[in-house]
Amino acid sequence: MAFSMTPLLNGERAVVLFFITSVLISLPFSLLYHGLALSLLTLSALCIEIQAESSNSLHQFKTRPGASSGILLGAITLPAVMLAKMIQLTRAFSSNHTGLEEIETWTMHFWSTSTCCLSVLMLLWNAMHESDVVSQTRFHRLWRLKLGLGCKILYGVVCYSSLATMYPNVVRMALMSSWILCHGLVASKLIQHLLSTFPSCASIGEALLVTAGLVLYFGDMLGCTIAKMLGALSSSELVSFQYMMNRSEISPIIQGLLLGLLLCPVVFKHHRWECILNTGNSEAKKYFEIRRSMIFFSVLGFISIVVAPSWMMLVHEFDTHPFLWIISFTFSEPLKRLSLCVYWLSLICASILRFYNISRSSKIERILLRKYYHLMAVLMFLPALIFQPRFLNLAFGAALAVFLALEIIRVWRIWPLGEPVHQFMNAFIDHRDSEFLIVSHFSLLLGCALPIWMSSGYNDRPLAPFAGILSLGIGDTMASVVGHKYGVLRWSKTGKKTIEGTAAGITSVLAACSILLPLLASTGYILTERWLSLLLAVTVSGLLEAYTAQLDNAFIPLVFFSLLCL
Repeated sequence: MAFSMTPLLNGERAVVLFFITSVLISLPFSLLYHGLALSLLTLSALCIEIQAESSNSLHQFKTRPGASSGILLGAITLPAVMLAKMIQLTRAFSSNHTGLEEIETWTMHFWSTSTCCLSVLMLLWNAMHESDVVSQTRFHRLWRLKLGLGCKILYGVVCYSSLATMYPNVVRMALMSSWILCHGLVASKLIQHLLSTFPSCASIGEALLVTAGLVLYFGDMLGCTIAKMLGALSSSELVSFQYMMNRSEISPIIQGLLLGLLLCPVVFKHHRWECILNTGNSEAKKYFEIRRSMIFFSVLGFISIVVAPSWMMLVHEFDTHPFLWIISFTFSEPLKRLSLCVYWLSLICASILRFYNISRSSKIERILLRKYYHLMAVLMFLPALIFQPRFLNLAFGAALAVFLALEIIRVWRIWPLGEPVHQFMNAFIDHRDSEFLIVSHFSLLLGCALPIWMSSGYNDRPLAPFAGILSLGIGDTMASVVGHKYGVLRWSKTGKKTIEGTAAGITSVLAACSILLPLLASTGYILTERWLSLLLAVTVSGLLEAYTAQLDNAFIPLVFFSLLCL
């Protein structure tokens, strides 16, 4: 045999395959093509991961030390999320609770993300082929070439067949196919850029998840821009009508802010400053630090106040400046929303002061200290999600923008905040962070926010928006605390996760759900959750937390959300 049985049957792959099987079993016949595409993606990712880890043939990519490649988990997570959401919307369409437009929107998201993932997989396949080309015979080289080409052709046929049922017009279908293909091409370039720009900061699976998410997110922004600029012209068929749908004001505000912040380092980047800052003249260095800081904040302010709002007003017809709209939206329910802001700020200040002092003077394990922030996420987000979900959506975007701005300031060492922010963040990092890029707080925030954002519109599963808060704030925290203090039986000889910790995490989430469901029913939610399905979702996400060596804050909420939608 080419591979031993041990790498074929490790815990992470077994849990991921069970997760995919659960999604595929739940598919209605109308989503057959999507199921075939996800199956092909899963098989391709599994084969590439096994070969990559058994032969170390992807050593040219500088990935995070100590982590497995995570190719299978990274390749199937986002497509599975999109497919689970489509299953949910198909139920709604059959009962006349939603229109065909929303299903087609998520269909485009599914094919865009799956094409991104398949494109990256083909890139990895070619990289493995090139790394050991000397030791291969001509037969093996031809076999690899034919297998890769056959995979692309089969996926293309499945994708084309699915789009043909959605777009009978041949020209429109060709344009949409090209649009989806562009997502794949951009993804294959972007992941190479991320892994080379941020070496040793992520595994391949983590980088793949980020790549597919960024391409989908900013592809949506580009689609909205093109659709708005072209208007009713025939060439507007380049993008789907999903980009012309009426959206809430919150979505373009968050997108514009994030785009502006990501553009800021590109505009600001000047290598000559680094040479000046490394000189021995302290007085000249201080002068250039101040000058550099002033230019940075000027660029940041101009992009945030002028450039980003201009794009927001282009894609959405705001009556006023977007920032004035935010103020007006906040004061539309001043007692509730301002009270919530005061509550958040008080909790953040008290927690930061308390935990930072503990991290400097105490012997408490850092992993336990980090879990306090998971509990803080529950205290912050749970009440807001129940009573003020729209305001929480906006607050998540604002928090993500603040995190991104602070990380840019920390990485670039912008005076006077760069060094203090760097020292503060270093007090909470673990082996999955690096001094170059700290991502744990991003993954925690996005892990809580993404299920909420993806539950907008029709949602017949009341617990789905709570997937991140439950899995990270309660399940992951209890698993870590109980496992660290009382765990004896380990899942594997080399791993640190214990059976006691996993059991505590699963039990705590089920207990939280038993309290949350009656509370949601009292606020007007119509409960459709089935306890058997809920038990399956909680157990699978708990086992994934136990077995995965990836950044679990990023993957577990998405897997839990997907299973709740089925």
